[in-house]
Amino acid sequence: MSSLWNFAVRHTRLLFNRNFSNFSIRAKAKVPPIHNEPFLDYAVGSPERINLRKALEKVSSECPHIPLVINGKEVKTGQIGKQQRPDKHQQTICEFEYADHENVEAAIRGALKAKKHWETMPIDERLSIFLKAADLLSTQYRAEACAAVMLGQGKTVWQAEIDAAVETIDFWRFGCKFAEEIYNIQPPENVKGVWNRAEHRPLEGFVAAITPFNFVAIAANLPSSPAIMGNVAVWKPTESAMLGAWTMFNILREAGLPDGVIQFVPAKASDFAKQVTHSEHLGGLHFTGSTAVFEELQKKIAQNMSHYRSYPRVVGETGGKNFHFVHESADIENVVHNTIRGAFEYQGQKCSATSRMYVPNNLWPSIRERLVAEAKTIKVGSPVDFTSFMTAVIHERSFDKIQSYIQKAKESSSCKILFGGRCDKSVGYFIEPTIIETTDPDFVTMKEEIFGPVVTVYAYDPKHYVETLELADSSSKYGLTASIFAKDRDAISKAEEVLRNSAGNFYINDKCTGSIVGQQPFGGSRKSGTNDKSGSASNLMRWVSVRSIKESFIPLKDYRYPHMVSDQANEEVAKAHSEFA
Repeated sequence: MSSLWNFAVRHTRLLFNRNFSNFSIRAKAKVPPIHNEPFLDYAVGSPERINLRKALEKVSSECPHIPLVINGKEVKTGQIGKQQRPDKHQQTICEFEYADHENVEAAIRGALKAKKHWETMPIDERLSIFLKAADLLSTQYRAEACAAVMLGQGKTVWQAEIDAAVETIDFWRFGCKFAEEIYNIQPPENVKGVWNRAEHRPLEGFVAAITPFNFVAIAANLPSSPAIMGNVAVWKPTESAMLGAWTMFNILREAGLPDGVIQFVPAKASDFAKQVTHSEHLGGLHFTGSTAVFEELQKKIAQNMSHYRSYPRVVGETGGKNFHFVHESADIENVVHNTIRGAFEYQGQKCSATSRMYVPNNLWPSIRERLVAEAKTIKVGSPVDFTSFMTAVIHERSFDKIQSYIQKAKESSSCKILFGGRCDKSVGYFIEPTIIETTDPDFVTMKEEIFGPVVTVYAYDPKHYVETLELADSSSKYGLTASIFAKDRDAISKAEEVLRNSAGNFYINDKCTGSIVGQQPFGGSRKSGTNDKSGSASNLMRWVSVRSIKESFIPLKDYRYPHMVSDQANEEVAKAHSEFA
């Protein structure tokens, strides 16, 4: 009898382990209260300033060799790339391996294998990894992360704190909060004997994450937000921000991210794009970069559409030609200081940077004088000099492109360089903050994205306020950010109306940069992207596929409906039907 009992117990355990190993008996957990990460100010003598100085010395003295990481294993291919310091391009900040097509294929296969465990991991276990990563970054890795982007991406202290620390932390923490909210979205109605519920499943396949140089927070978020929702990601960080991306990836690993959930695959853009878009298992694309590259990726996906197991989710944030629009009722001092920050912080390399400006001609003389005076006080220097407001642009290609636009303005009879315009790449890729005045609202620097410290100003007749708003709306193919400066409420309302589709992020009496996770979800439409709002629940919704589940508790006793029976039997059938309907 005892042997029979032991057999039954073993058999029951086997069945349980086979069929229910991914389920756990636990109460539903709740994510801790989430708030925006406080900014540190790095004041003289502060602990964070001392720690950052030490981290800068450490990062500057090292040159790590960064491998691919596929299924948790470090892979070397022998194809070596280098990341140079923008402000001192003779110094290599790190070396890294390039993946070939076989490595990318291996990463895809490994991610799909890891997905089986990851998507069935209890939600609280999954979210705890990203909450832990946020806390690790907030404390012991904060200085190292900031140093990595200061030296590797040319960020000042404040810009590094905004990006490598605060925004990355907020993306991870608020991602968990939004995930919890999404999972709690359930059908509002249930009837007696039925339980309706919704399962927010991760997508089939993998998500390809292609990330930019200008924000390591974006680089960390693009593979993380799908992963938070139970997906797996194959991540291609850009060559120009490799050290910062490597830092964030290792924080996730230390926080407990299972091998293969996010595959770290530096690669040439064309090689990576070809492999991921040709895979039948492509479930989604999460992209930030240029409009041209995004459109090319969409074309590849469209060409391969019949090959995919499901229609890939495509989420992208691309270019911008963002503007400040000034009404004659505006506070001049506020306009000037916000424009200096909007146009020149991080060398104008923010997706949302102020690149054009419309000013009423009766205010322009005063604004011009103050704008130039303030621009003269801007210090352009090394990121390790904490008094610098600007440093170098990211690399030589960017430098040459920006310089070419400045040269066009110098050669045009419709333009005048009011300040700046000097460029020097002998040591680093330095470009002065440049202010251009134009009499041609269709001049190239008023229409095309420059991605550098250049702002062009057009003075308009305040009698034609509405017409100039319409001009601003129609002058660019982009629709990312815009600001209106005015005290007159009617003028503000009119701007909101006319510029409805001009910007996904619209600001009133504030600069057009600086969105904060949990406060201003970021993204634009038109040729600025799909406007899926990073830093919000709407972005995370893109990484799930909802399954509606209906469970009936009361068995059906008859397939017939009351109207189908004869009149004399109707009463009895109707009565029977009411008992199980």
